[in-house]
Amino acid sequence: MKVEKGDVIRLHYIGKVKETGEIFDTTYEDVAKDAGIYNPKGVYGPVPIAVGAGHVISGLDKRLIGLEVGKKYTIEVPPEEGFGVRDPRLIKVFTLGQFRKQGIVPFPGLEIEVTTDDGRKLKGRVLTVSGGRVRVDFNHPLAGKTLVYEVEIVEKVEDPIEKIKALIELRLPMIDTKDVMIEVGEKDVKIDFTRVEIDPKTLILGEILLESDIKFIGYEKVEFKPTVEELLKPRDQVSESESEEAKKEEKENEDSNREQTQSS
Repeated sequence: MKVEKGDVIRLHYIGKVKETGEIFDTTYEDVAKDAGIYNPKGVYGPVPIAVGAGHVISGLDKRLIGLEVGKKYTIEVPPEEGFGVRDPRLIKVFTLGQFRKQGIVPFPGLEIEVTTDDGRKLKGRVLTVSGGRVRVDFNHPLAGKTLVYEVEIVEKVEDPIEKIKALIELRLPMIDTKDVMIEVGEKDVKIDFTRVEIDPKTLILGEILLESDIKFIGYEKVEFKPTVEELLKPRDQVSESESEEAKKEEKENEDSNREQTQSS
């Protein structure tokens, strides 16, 4: 069984820098621990993705097409299809005083974050501190590196409901999909998160990303409950709306009971 663009799969991988063999990312917990990159808050195990949707770097994404489920492969990704080539314009020079004003003592290797004039936040790494000048590299740490991925396509998800669950797992890994109500039609999907306890802002972002993912795999209409609009409402407005819904439902029940009484 071969992988095609738009398929939902579960993927195991180990990502290394070709030049040094350094492991920078993996789905295997034991490998992460051995490599010193283990994140106790991370989620390990085969990662669900939609092939071609950009859930992994482009160089890996397009090379997954045509691979067979259950087999292991070694894939090489050049810098321009990975984290980009190094851009010398992203190496900036600051005065030592600029750091001291913020209570920072810079040294080579220090990771920093600066806010640009337009409000963007850039992460960088101090290269040198000399003569009252501090050189900071804002290139991605893996920019200019050739990457090697050891991959295994663990599963190709076929069931429509399981595909949606897999995408929820990708975008909202903190959610137990057992608490999510999912309906899948021929061209539409309905997802009900009302039984899930989650921060509204996190759910808003999750729903926006999920809608894009679900349409990518071929569905035309995606409905969420609660909707993004409802999640954006102030809490007092939501309570008022819920109260109105409850009153409406109560009235409908009373009318139904009255009709049953009259008919009997």
